[in-house]
This record gives sequence, C-alpha cells and structure tokens, in this order.
Amino acid sequence: MPLPNPSKGWSSSTSRLLALYSFLFVAWSSILMGVLYFEVTNYLNKLTRHSMLQRQHLFAHMSGKQLDDALVASQAFEERSFDAYGLFDAQLNPLGGRIRSVPRELGLDGKVHELKRCLDADDPHLPRDSCDAVGIRVADGRWLVLVRDNGSLFVVTRIILHALLWGISLTLIPGFAGWYLLRRRPLKRIRAVQASAELIVAGDLTHRLPLSARRDELDMLAAIVNAMLDRIERLMHEVKGVCDNIAHDLRTPLTRLRAQLYRIRQQSSDSAQALALDQAIGETDTLMARFRGLLRISELEDRQRRAGFVELDPHNLLVELHDFYLPLAEDGGIRLSLQQPAQLPALHGDRELLFEALANLVGNAIKFTPEGGQVSIQAIERDDGVQVAIEDSGPGIPEQERTAVLKRFYRSDEGHRHPGFGLGLSIVAAIVDLHGYRLEVGSGALGGARLVLHCPRAGTSA
Repeated sequence: MPLPNPSKGWSSSTSRLLALYSFLFVAWSSILMGVLYFEVTNYLNKLTRHSMLQRQHLFAHMSGKQLDDALVASQAFEERSFDAYGLFDAQLNPLGGRIRSVPRELGLDGKVHELKRCLDADDPHLPRDSCDAVGIRVADGRWLVLVRDNGSLFVVTRIILHALLWGISLTLIPGFAGWYLLRRRPLKRIRAVQASAELIVAGDLTHRLPLSARRDELDMLAAIVNAMLDRIERLMHEVKGVCDNIAHDLRTPLTRLRAQLYRIRQQSSDSAQALALDQAIGETDTLMARFRGLLRISELEDRQRRAGFVELDPHNLLVELHDFYLPLAEDGGIRLSLQQPAQLPALHGDRELLFEALANLVGNAIKFTPEGGQVSIQAIERDDGVQVAIEDSGPGIPEQERTAVLKRFYRSDEGHRHPGFGLGLSIVAAIVDLHGYRLEVGSGALGGARLVLHCPRAGTSA
C-alpha cells in the first residue's frame, strides 16, 4: 500500500506557520506605519494651519506698499509656506497675486477652510485639488486670500508612505526565501521517514524510522513508532513461530498416520473396510496439503528471499504458462488464449515464485470456468511497468468477497463446489506482497472474474 507523498507547497504545516507569521508581521508593520502616517499627517496639518493663521495675522496689520512688498517677499523666498495669494479690493476685484478670483467655497471670516476643489484658473502652478485657504481684510480695507496646496507640505508623509510600501515588499521577499529554506529540512526528514515507512509497510518489520542527533519533536515521534515496531515485531515472530511449530510438529505424525493407514489398506481384504481406509487416507492427505500450504505462506513471508531477485523476461514466462495449462484447458473443453506484445519490459523478482502465482490464478480460472467457456491471459505494457490480466467466463467473484478471497482458508459458496483448501489466492497474495506488486480483483468483459497483476518494471519501486 503506497503511502501519501509529503505535503507540498502551502499544504505543509511549516509553510502554513511561516505564512501565518509573515502575514501577522506584515499586518502589524502596516498598522504601525499607518498609525505613524496618520499621526504625522495630523501634526503637519495642524502645524501648517497654525503657520497660515500666524501669517494672515501678520499681514492683517499691514497696509499699502508695506503689504505688497511683504507678499512679494513671501512668495519669492517662502513659497513652501503657502503656494499662492490674491489681493482684492473691497468689491473683490483682483489687485495682485496669482489668484485672480476668490474661491466660491471660501468664507472670508479669517478662518482656515479646507476646499475640495481649490481654484479655477489658467495658471498651471496654482493648486487644483484640495487645499487650505483663508481670507482676511487687511488694515487698508483690501481683502487678502492665502492658499496652501495640501500636497506641497506633506513630503514627509509621502516618504513614510513609500517606506511602508518598501517595507512590505522587503518583508515579503525574505519571507518567501525563508519559507523555501526553512521548509526544506523538515520535508527532507519527512521524506526519509516516508522511505523507511514504505519499507515497513511492504513487510520489512526489521526496518526502523531514522533518528537525528537533534532529538526534536519529530525524533520523539519516530522513537515512539520504533518502540511500537519492536513490540509488534516480537509479537508477530512469536505468533508466526507458534504457527510454524504447530505445522511442523503435526506434519510428522500425520505422515506416520498416513503410512500406517496405507499399510493397513494394503493388508485389508474387506471391501467396506478398504473404502473407509481410502477415505481416511484422503482426509489425511487433505490435512497434510493444508499444512504444506501454511508452511509455504510462512516461507514466502520471509523477506530474506528478496536477496535472490533477478531481472526476468515476462514474455517468455507467460508463453511457458500458457503452454503448461493449455492441455488442461483443452481437456475441460475450455479455450485458453494468450495476448501480449512481442516484447515486454523486464521485471525484478523471482521467476519461480511469479510462475507459481500466475499458475494459481490460471488454474483457478480453468477450475471455475464451465465447459465451453473461455480463459484469457492478457499482458500489456504501461508507463510504470507490466499489467497481466487473467479473465474467465465463470461465475466470477462477488464484489463483497473480493477482499476476503485473499485470506487464508476462505472459500466462497461457489468455491465449496470445487476441491481445494482456500489457500491458493493466499499464496498468490503472499508472493505479490513479497515482490511489492499489486493484485486487483474485479470482473471482466467475459462475464467472470478478472484478476490483474500490476508489476513495476525493473529499477522502479511499487
């Protein structure tokens, strides 16, 4: 059973934690810079309005040429204090300055007003958008209008805003770099744990999860799992040892019992007694065959046999399998066919065991297929290896029993009508598991069962 791949991208815990930290950091920085921007803006706005009130208070006490000279000097040397001025007579006719008309929204009450739409004039240097303006009557009876563009005095606030944008950008860049670098080490360790876990799932209970010298949380979890595996391995060895010992111990007395029954049968002249002895010998053979099957499965579950695996040609193996079962199929009036390409990729395994597994599948298909039926062996090449399918036109395997048929001694209602012990598919499952292959049980186009063996090509893992 393949294990799920380690989480990738934003689905991993490391990525989510780093993303959350980056989001909180950016959000807090944005709030901090926003508060700073708001406070500085309010401070500068109050400061400049106070400056405008001071100037208009100063100009209000001037008259005649003194006022004109002061306005020109302010315009020439201190244009950052206010951007423009306009001097009007008592009837609000323009007398001087770049402002040629009093803004409509401006109240001539000596107070600073914020205008949404500042001035309508042809002079491109005059402010067009929002501005602060104040209108006063000076000592000689004329009207003076001072206008300050809201954007002209807020260089500091623009600098703060730019710093905020740059800060967010420079936070995201190292954030992404840190996310990529910090997630590599945990994912590397997770992949190492996954590789070990896949070997354990495949049946190698001697393997353990790797531990690092850091002894962090992942090492604590791996150590707990390793302790569980140690206990499970001991229990399984104990159970397996008991079953093997029982099978070995009973096989010898059963062999002696059969030999004694056979000698008595040879010496018996009574036909009724001979028939009873034949039945007893048959039952003894059945018991011995079952014990041989159990010992065979126990032998196949020993992973040390994988050391003898070699590369083999599945094409020739299937041809030999077809030729071996063709006479049996013809005797039963069954058509046995083989369909495969001229060449198949090499497989990694034990040729005798694979032949035994496929022989069990083909033998079962022939046994359960009625006379005049059909059994098909099909092999096709896939991207990941070879797929061998064995189909028959028999009664098939019910969907609710497709998992149970691989268990030891399980026999369906249909299986009880045919001789057998319920160990054939268990042996096949043990061989498939030993090789790391996959067996799929289903229904085929012929109307019966369809068992598909998925075999990865040599050099790849299942």
